[in-house]
Amino acid sequence: MFQAQTYQQRRHDLAALISSGLIFLPSNREASMNCTDNTYPFRQDSNFRYFAGHNIPDLALTIDGATGESRLWGDDINLDHVVWMGEQPSVAELAKNIGAKRGGTQAELSTLLKKHSGDVRFLPPYRAERETFIKEHLGAAAGADEGLIRAVIALRSVKSAEELEQMDIAVKTSMKMHAAAAAHAAPGQLEAEVAGLLEGIAISGNGRLSYPAIVTRNGHVLHNHYHGNILKKGDLLLIDAGAEATSGYAGDITRTFAVGADMTAKQQDVYDIVQKALTDCTAALRPGITYQSIHLDAGRIIASGLKDLGLMKGNVDEAVAAGAHALFMPHGLGHMIGLDVHDMEDLGEDLVGYDDKMKRSAQFGTKNLRLGKELQAGYALTVEPGIYFIPALIDRWAADGTCSDFINFSALEGYRDFGGIRLEDDVVVTNTGHRVLG
Repeated sequence: MFQAQTYQQRRHDLAALISSGLIFLPSNREASMNCTDNTYPFRQDSNFRYFAGHNIPDLALTIDGATGESRLWGDDINLDHVVWMGEQPSVAELAKNIGAKRGGTQAELSTLLKKHSGDVRFLPPYRAERETFIKEHLGAAAGADEGLIRAVIALRSVKSAEELEQMDIAVKTSMKMHAAAAAHAAPGQLEAEVAGLLEGIAISGNGRLSYPAIVTRNGHVLHNHYHGNILKKGDLLLIDAGAEATSGYAGDITRTFAVGADMTAKQQDVYDIVQKALTDCTAALRPGITYQSIHLDAGRIIASGLKDLGLMKGNVDEAVAAGAHALFMPHGLGHMIGLDVHDMEDLGEDLVGYDDKMKRSAQFGTKNLRLGKELQAGYALTVEPGIYFIPALIDRWAADGTCSDFINFSALEGYRDFGGIRLEDDVVVTNTGHRVLG
């Protein structure tokens, strides 16, 4: 946790942006795996943690939009809980730690919410129990407050120095994970052995994985969480894995390497294109430039490199304008990162990544770009170009003649079993340019 003043200032700034109503920010609850006492690892609601700090379930924060007065609500544990959990701070102590007042019990909070149901502002629920709670207390027709959503996004988007310090910690642990995986991975191992090593290092850093790790020899499957393949010598192993610091801030790093061997010339040629995209696109980051333009720069680098390999053809700018590069990189170049690995996307991806000046593209590939708007100092984001050879997608485009003016489909036959390569760093935009985190 940060000092109480940090959370007081955040709540003061939020109230100033909202100016009326009762802001309701609940913590998460424990989620049962298969019985009440056997729960999934607890993950706090990021918005609650941003404004209230505590990584403890079954609490709630209210902020008076007019006065800024903050209250922390929850039930103190009883002696039976102490037997199993040890002594815990009282809710009054927890409130004092963040510069808020003690509210009352959960039952008293329920009474308050029902009494002021028409004036309660809340964020979109992403768990069923919270959606049910809101319907029961505020009415079935109650909806998330867009003004509150936009205010929270505005505050959380710009990372402070103390937040970036925590993100550096998360990224450094993430890099330790990747270094250990590269040193450990060997032919004959299951992908799961490497995945287990990654998670162990994240836990040893007094955190956990910030998202389920991707550890796969089939890198062309973008979100591949299957870890049951046996690694073979020369396989390209794509690892997309990040650690979460004790504070909850996330790292998100991707590396790709050949298992137990140097890369072949074919593998190295494709790797070098992706590396150039990562290097050049990172170097271009600065305030005032749109991330969509950087994404399209990555497309031009990829198209140019693949043209040199004989896999694409024609004018590179025209190819990117037509979306031909998306056959090889059908995802966006990156996204915001912070307390969430895809920061704040529970609040609405378009509200986080776009604005009135920059709307999401409808074009295949570019439509998957989560962050397109103009960059500001303090934005933390990922840069993650990749090249993938996806047989089903290649076959569909070839059959339909999609972008045939720019793609040598016959040359792609030699790449059907290639897999994929992705490289990813986490970067913060500064007043004068950028800094790679970690």
